[in-house]
Amino acid sequence: MPEGPVVVGTDGSAGAARAVLWAAQEAALRHQPLHIVCAVDLDLAERLGADTARRVREAARSLLAEAAAAASGRVPGLAVSTEVGREPAGDDLLRAAAATAPRAPGVTTAEATIVVGSRGLGGFSTLLLGSVGLTVAGRARCPVVVVRGTERPSSGVVVVGVRDEGDLESVRFAGETARRHKASLRLLSTWTYLQYVASMAPLADVVRVAVEAEAAASTRMLGSVREEFPDLEVSEEVVRVPSPAGELVAASLRADLVVMGARRTAHHVGRGPGRVTHAVLQHAHCPVAVVPRE
Repeated sequence: MPEGPVVVGTDGSAGAARAVLWAAQEAALRHQPLHIVCAVDLDLAERLGADTARRVREAARSLLAEAAAAASGRVPGLAVSTEVGREPAGDDLLRAAAATAPRAPGVTTAEATIVVGSRGLGGFSTLLLGSVGLTVAGRARCPVVVVRGTERPSSGVVVVGVRDEGDLESVRFAGETARRHKASLRLLSTWTYLQYVASMAPLADVVRVAVEAEAAASTRMLGSVREEFPDLEVSEEVVRVPSPAGELVAASLRADLVVMGARRTAHHVGRGPGRVTHAVLQHAHCPVAVVPRE
């Protein structure tokens, strides 16, 4: 699916400021506009009085003006729009992403991407990822990028976590991103012994079959991505690790972006990312993209 506009949230925090700059660069590389949203609780402000509501709106507009100026300063000529949202931040970002994706008869819908910072002003110091990031990553039907880590020289590598063919859209998103950034693409498939101990069969046979299945799925996707992106340097690695999340976090030290398929927990469908995705979002050293998988 073609990639469309970039929607980013801001609340004036340092994390949001970095997310805006990352989103501006991504929008420019896509030749797409950037839409910046500042969500405020206007319902509460209005209940507190007209003067309070006016001051809240003015503060939000000021934050948006600063964010837009920073984006334009980073990427001169970029088309930037802004919006004061009145719903909870997660809801506003999801709605804005749906609204900005262009739709026309006979034209394939271009999918927006939502960008958020790793922690906003509302987070406690002990939380590494704010509730807005977790909410959006868990509920979005479009890609979501959580901007983590600190600005550093590019490594020229995009890493994508792979488990099976259900991650094909994640791999394609990673391939498109790597191509735009002139980076290489690394397919990383991980497995653990404990992941497969669930039958009466001898452990060695269980592990052998599991590893063969992992390798076959990874190899099939490797062939597909090389066919779709013939000019892209692509590598694959199937590794046994004690923790898949830990391996992806370690890989993030040497990557510009880690891409993962969104696996949601069975008892909170649509409300939060799966366990591995959640851990990587909390601890990665670079931005993390979460791509929905069927």
